[in-house]
Amino acid sequence: MKLDFSATGRARVIAGTVIGTLFCIAAAVFVDSYNFPDLSEPKIRRALLIDILLPTVLAAPLLFLLLHKMRHLSIAHRDIAITATTDSLTAVLNRGAFKMLVDAYLEQALKRPAQSAGAFLVIDADHFKSINDRFGHQRGDDALQLIARSIQNSLRSGDLVGRIGGEEFGVFLPKAGVDQAGVVAERIRVKIREVEFPPATRTHTLSVSVGGVAFSGHAVYDDLFRVADQCLYSAKERGRDRVIFERLAA
Repeated sequence: MKLDFSATGRARVIAGTVIGTLFCIAAAVFVDSYNFPDLSEPKIRRALLIDILLPTVLAAPLLFLLLHKMRHLSIAHRDIAITATTDSLTAVLNRGAFKMLVDAYLEQALKRPAQSAGAFLVIDADHFKSINDRFGHQRGDDALQLIARSIQNSLRSGDLVGRIGGEEFGVFLPKAGVDQAGVVAERIRVKIREVEFPPATRTHTLSVSVGGVAFSGHAVYDDLFRVADQCLYSAKERGRDRVIFERLAA
């Protein structure tokens, strides 16, 4: 688990400590102020000095320690959440997290008609077994990482990508029409063909087959996956390294 000890994080802890200490000082002065009318000027100065020194000496270290620990816990919680939702090899969403986020979008789309459109892609590496057989499983993992990175670099902000099988990736394109989704799918296909694999040798051309479905209106994950997977199967049958799209009937 990787904790963040960045300058920004330290600055936030220090700022929180200073603000908290000033609040404690202000509270102490406010409470003591009711006694000031009955005190002489030297005693008021002494009371004010105590009101400033005690919170500074006692509260500041405690606040710093508390905020420091809370930040560690927050970062640890974030890292655990990332680990639980991320595919460890490719650093994209894992299957469960990808499905959960797509389901959440589709559920919200029922309440907001303007969002009830999009596209779903299933992307599969062509002849992946031959990559493992020819180059070894470590190079196969490298190929999956390159494919995942190429997909991510081809997407818009807000699009989702997840690893949904061994060498299979899912992409969800919110609000994308069939033409726009087709452009994204073709961009992914071309970008992967341009990747050098293995790096610096270019002895093997990576390629993917893409099946896609565009929808408008009510849709559920299982239906989108089923249609996109059928399109993927058709792309494989027709020679691979191609995109086949359908529109889901409303």
